[in-house]
Amino acid sequence: MRSPSDPDQGQTSRKPQRPSCREDRLKAALRANMARRKAQAKARTAEDADGRTEKDKG
Repeated sequence: MRSPSDPDQGQTSRKPQRPSCREDRLKAALRANMARRKAQAKARTAEDADGRTEKDKG
């Protein structure tokens, strides 16, 4: 006989939910990182289109 303090079967299977939450956070972080890198690359190409080079900046 089970005691009232024993966990139910549904309460012990929490592990599958955690990785999905973690994966969602990682996906969101990856998307944000890629968007930031894309914006940086776009800014660099726009800067190069102005005709300035690294030597001109210094």
